[in-house]
Amino acid sequence: WGATVITNLLSAVPYIGTTLVEWIWGGFSVDKATLTRFFAFHFILPFIITALVIVHLLFLHETGSNNPTGLNSDSDKIPFHPYYTIKDILGIILMIALLMILVLFFPDLLGDPDNYTPANPLNTPPHIKPEWYFLFAYAILRSIPNKLGGVLALI
Repeated sequence: WGATVITNLLSAVPYIGTTLVEWIWGGFSVDKATLTRFFAFHFILPFIITALVIVHLLFLHETGSNNPTGLNSDSDKIPFHPYYTIKDILGIILMIALLMILVLFFPDLLGDPDNYTPANPLNTPPHIKPEWYFLFAYAILRSIPNKLGGVLALI
């Protein structure tokens, strides 16, 4: 349901919108293959972002950041290893420990019981309600009569 709603925003693109939506879906509707592709994308993307963050941090600590005054920042730098390495490893260990406690001892703490009901593709799931944190998006989409204008305003 969510994949249909979110990808249908692309149909606002003039001339190619409908074709673009069908291309992303892989057909005329969201099916198992589409959801598998979306799952793979959402699974791989955090690893790509993490790799880019690590590369960014390594380059930042090797060369330092540039500043508008043009002064040399070598005196402000400290070696990446061992100072930042120990700090980062300690933070990672603490975060993994907290995540493991949450997952292993309280697996349903952050879940919703409605997630265990079988999906019905013919209607909107009953637990999907217009929540207060979506009100800005509803207000923007409803205030602009043009579909493309509303989507662009959301971006």
